[in-house]
Amino acid sequence: MSLENAPDEIKLAVDLIQLLEENQVPVATVLAALEIVRRDYQQKQAVEHQA
Repeated sequence: MSLENAPDEIKLAVDLIQLLEENQVPVATVLAALEIVRRDYQQKQAVEHQA
């Protein structure tokens, strides 16, 4: 499967991985930041479902 035909979440994941690797962000920092992002977006999703 080529990336151009991949689902949007795959494209975003690839872009994020590239950005993090290019900037040599430590793995522990990446994982901690992703957990914060995950919680934030879960809260946003919950609010959207209530509306």
